[in-house]
Amino acid sequence: MLKKRNLVVIPGIILAFVLYSLSQGLNNVIGIELLGYDKSPISTAMIAIIIGIIFGNIFQIRESFQKGLYFTREYILKLGIICLGIQLKPFEFLDFGKIAIPLIIICILSVLIVVKLLIRKLKIPTRMAYLISIGSTVCGTTAIIATAPLIKANKSEVAYAIANMTIFGILSMLIYPYFANFYFNAEPLLVGLFLGTAIHETSQVAAAGLIYDQQFNSPETLNFATITKLIRNTFLVVMIPLFSFLYNRNKSKIKNYSLINIFPYFVLGFILLIVFRNVGDQIFFTENSIYVWQNVILIVTDAAKIFLSMAMAAIGLSTNIKDVKSMGYKPFIVGFIAMITVGFVSIISIQLLI
Repeated sequence: MLKKRNLVVIPGIILAFVLYSLSQGLNNVIGIELLGYDKSPISTAMIAIIIGIIFGNIFQIRESFQKGLYFTREYILKLGIICLGIQLKPFEFLDFGKIAIPLIIICILSVLIVVKLLIRKLKIPTRMAYLISIGSTVCGTTAIIATAPLIKANKSEVAYAIANMTIFGILSMLIYPYFANFYFNAEPLLVGLFLGTAIHETSQVAAAGLIYDQQFNSPETLNFATITKLIRNTFLVVMIPLFSFLYNRNKSKIKNYSLINIFPYFVLGFILLIVFRNVGDQIFFTENSIYVWQNVILIVTDAAKIFLSMAMAAIGLSTNIKDVKSMGYKPFIVGFIAMITVGFVSIISIQLLI
């Protein structure tokens, strides 16, 4: 019975891998064969999500693929992020946290203030405003889903808020790598901080970092963006209880609430890979063993990029443009302004603090 349940995810995973392979092949044809570069300057992850969106909105995706696509979006994505940890060392992670945390706090507070002012002007439902706020400031869909039951949000409000995160997250994911490269003069630390604080979803930040890496050959930027976003994700533990308290402070107490249920555990996996890298560097230092160890690092790094590109294809396949069209415009105005605000505040804060 358990094996049967496990097998149902295979078709969707294979579909995501096929779209990744198609994206990689198309990337090579355009970048190497047509444009004549030794290495394609186009991002495979970007092509994967665009192809996914096109296919997902032209063709009806069968039910037999859905569980595997969900598994790819949720778990293979997180596995890809965990694998990125092998590129870092513990002290780099700790030192970087001192820079990233003040920047993250400033961005969170700024968006909360702006959204609070907007909902008074536009008069959108309070629960919707809470969901858009938590999604924009912390970690997108995950934060929305975790917060929804605590403020008794209904399905349409949750769907609307998630559509906000999807549209503006994908938009910023595709635009910000190029903007940041120009604005921050290709400085990996500054670009990584910007991508990690200005984009909503973990998957979108990882994709933006990967796009930047593939476009501008900067794995450091991918590392900085990923670390910033993972540190930002841990603010779930503070922000969700806070939002629950603010919304329910004059209402009955929420039952069955647990911090354990909302903590992003894949962050621990990412840190374990950092420690694994450090231990490996200490053990495999001889001339013969270091070659093997470097190959292990390369394989895990390449696997991370494949997993992330597969996840982008799965996300693209699940993005339904018709559903977005059927929704009203006011919450999208809030979502758009929240996106612009967090990006603008991130730029100003980076310039002032770094």
